[in-house]
Amino acid sequence: MTAAIALRNRPGSLWASLASLLSVVYETGLRNRFMNYFEFGMQMKSPGKKNATIRDVAAAAGVSVTSVSRHLNGQITLPDRTVASIEQAVSQLGYRPNALARRLTHGRSETLGLITADIAYPLFAAIASAAEAEAARHGYSMVMFNSRNIVENELAFLSRLEDREVDGILLLTNHFDDGRLVKMINRAGHVVLLDEDVPGAKAPRLFAESRKGAILATRHLIENGHRRIAVIGGPRRMLSTEERILGFKTAMADAALEIDPALVVYCDYVGDQGMSAFQALMAMEYPPTAIFTFADMLALGAMRAARDAGISIPDDVSLVSFDDISNADLLSPALTTISQSATAFGMRGVNMLLDFISGRQPDSVQERIDVDLVIRNSVGAPRRSEKLNRRTIRSR
Repeated sequence: MTAAIALRNRPGSLWASLASLLSVVYETGLRNRFMNYFEFGMQMKSPGKKNATIRDVAAAAGVSVTSVSRHLNGQITLPDRTVASIEQAVSQLGYRPNALARRLTHGRSETLGLITADIAYPLFAAIASAAEAEAARHGYSMVMFNSRNIVENELAFLSRLEDREVDGILLLTNHFDDGRLVKMINRAGHVVLLDEDVPGAKAPRLFAESRKGAILATRHLIENGHRRIAVIGGPRRMLSTEERILGFKTAMADAALEIDPALVVYCDYVGDQGMSAFQALMAMEYPPTAIFTFADMLALGAMRAARDAGISIPDDVSLVSFDDISNADLLSPALTTISQSATAFGMRGVNMLLDFISGRQPDSVQERIDVDLVIRNSVGAPRRSEKLNRRTIRSR
């Protein structure tokens, strides 16, 4: 405080301002905080207790440095008493292995990547969450790359493999490859394809039983009395679209029902396009009595369009979909859909990738995630004539 008083007596506005500041600091108790920060900074700069090294652990446990290293890396089986001595020394000394050194020694980053077309898409977000948890269980970090379904972004993210920033990548693309992806995948290696295919890629694959799911969904509509069934499919030439179209055609042929080509619409897996497709189908002179959307996001768009047009689901048109995204049961009406487990996709995908990285699994392997029909409230029997035209619906 003496310094502050002395400064107040010095002429000039600068000295007066500095004196006022010191007075405020002292009188409000901020002095103690400044001293704490000062002391902390001095402690950081001054030499203190050194971090424990692996040699310290070995000396304390009475074993060799090699034994400690191999034990901590899971490369040796030691007697229980020796293990207990090492673990006790690690705990008492607060020893932490140097992660960077370990990665350099092993030639691994201990990090996996996941490239998704749209992290906001509920199915992809759920897969990413499950994959991250499974990676952590194996001691790996996971980096998420949101490509926005742009191939240039996917190529840039895949290059991280060549730069050894990640040890492997799970790829969730959502467009047909123009040849650039397959070249990058085959050059970079250690990529597992999830949900959609990249033809020609030397990579393990994990897909849903899309054809089976489409058969189940279409049969459910047929069993409820529908004959004029429309499809709002995904992008042409995509694996999911091709397999679901095949399943739809199989179920229709099994029931000896013809398919009206005008009722089959293709679009991207985007809600707005599902909305537009629904509007076009229901504006037909003879609209369908039921619609099968190839993804729940398309179904959400269809439901939004139905609400805006005053069309009742399932009274005017039934709706069945594919994915069973989170909260599909909370929609109004609750959505009948094909369930594919996002958790299974994420967990199994990570394990396939780790097996591929370690050489335990060849690049030619392909596995499938089973699917099931979840019946809720969006499908009912046709309650109107199939000749009900667009003018009747619009007049409501």
